[in-house]
Amino acid sequence: MASRVQQHQQEVRGEAVVGVNKNVKKNAAAGEGINRRVLGDIGNLVAVRGMEGKPQPSRPITRSFCAQLLANAQAAAATENNKKQVCVNVEKVPAAGVDGVAAAGRKVAVKKLAQKKVTVKPKPEEVVVISPDSKEVVKQEKPVKTKKEGEGSTKKNKPTLTSVLTARSKAACGIAKKLKEQIIDIDAADVNNDLAGVEYVEDIYKFYKLVENESRPNNYMEMQPEINEKMRAILVDWLIDVHQKFELSPETFYLTINIIDRFLSVKKVPRKELQLVGIGATLMASKYEEIWAPEVNDLVCISDRAYSHEQILVMEKTILANLEWTLTVPTHYVFLARFIKASIPEKEVENMVNFIAELGMMHFDTIMFCPSMVAASAVYVARCTLNKTPFWTDTLKKHTGFSEPQLKDCAGLLVYYHSKAAEHRLQTIYRKYSKPERGAVALLPPAKSLLPGGLSK
Repeated sequence: MASRVQQHQQEVRGEAVVGVNKNVKKNAAAGEGINRRVLGDIGNLVAVRGMEGKPQPSRPITRSFCAQLLANAQAAAATENNKKQVCVNVEKVPAAGVDGVAAAGRKVAVKKLAQKKVTVKPKPEEVVVISPDSKEVVKQEKPVKTKKEGEGSTKKNKPTLTSVLTARSKAACGIAKKLKEQIIDIDAADVNNDLAGVEYVEDIYKFYKLVENESRPNNYMEMQPEINEKMRAILVDWLIDVHQKFELSPETFYLTINIIDRFLSVKKVPRKELQLVGIGATLMASKYEEIWAPEVNDLVCISDRAYSHEQILVMEKTILANLEWTLTVPTHYVFLARFIKASIPEKEVENMVNFIAELGMMHFDTIMFCPSMVAASAVYVARCTLNKTPFWTDTLKKHTGFSEPQLKDCAGLLVYYHSKAAEHRLQTIYRKYSKPERGAVALLPPAKSLLPGGLSK
């Protein structure tokens, strides 16, 4: 009977313990949602840690001990909730109206912030100030220091010995106040002119400069047994008169001279056929450049019937065969047109350039220079003759590709021809440019300052 009573009591105790364990699990689950603490042990025995963190001997879970554990867990959860609410209240409550609880919470938050050392790089020209009362961050603009006149390092303002010597050298050479010239856009006025080809003109002239030596004649006088330089000058002088009577363009004249020189460079010509070569070249150049070219019968008449119609056509075929039908070449006129434009010319300058260039074409010595060099030298001599300062600008240097010293030899030769033009027995060019409609530029004194020492007399 006693054993049944004891067994019944143990079953009652077991149900009570099980009930307690169910409540503990529920409370633990509730606390776990807040703190998410991991349970140390699962079972009827709990290892309780002492003050030093060492586990104490396990003890059986009674009703009083279970209630004590539950109370401790609830107290810990309530403490953590209070801490979180205090932190939230500190952020919401302004500094002016802080009560006791908020102040305590703010002290805790400030202590936590003080423990974390955060280094923030200040933005330029801004200063971060923390108010001791409100702990608010205030941005202030940093005042910019401006130097007064006369302040600063005196070492920078003090001239050095090198700068003094350089300034004295420039003053002695007369270039102390020389300003840097501006390159002028010579095609700006032709932007809306479709015939000017502004988009392609620079590339076109680069190509002309590249291939101008391919169509240059050589010094053929040594291979011509019956022709000399004087005969050639007489032929050119006569052709200038022919071009005036037929009112042909300058392009036709310069192409005619180019065809004659190239043909004489590859073919020996007797003296009696030299004028026939000139007539055939004129016919070819007129067909290439002119809208209405002169007829063969007109050329027969202009030559005083020295040659027949058939002879002129045969010579035309002979020239084309020897030149391999190559007529598209950069002549002197191609470069003259561009360089005169780069000179920003007046009508007087243009007439003088054409006069100097045609004088150069009549004399065989200029054949040693390329067409662009002769054209650039003619512009340079014209500007010096008319005293157009500066004589050579950066714009001309850019478009011609030649500097002033590079033009000295060719320019000196052209000035020499100008100085002898009035006395020369071939007067066609001189008379042409002595007329008022061409500015009478041939009557102006030459720029003798450009004459070399050997040609000055």
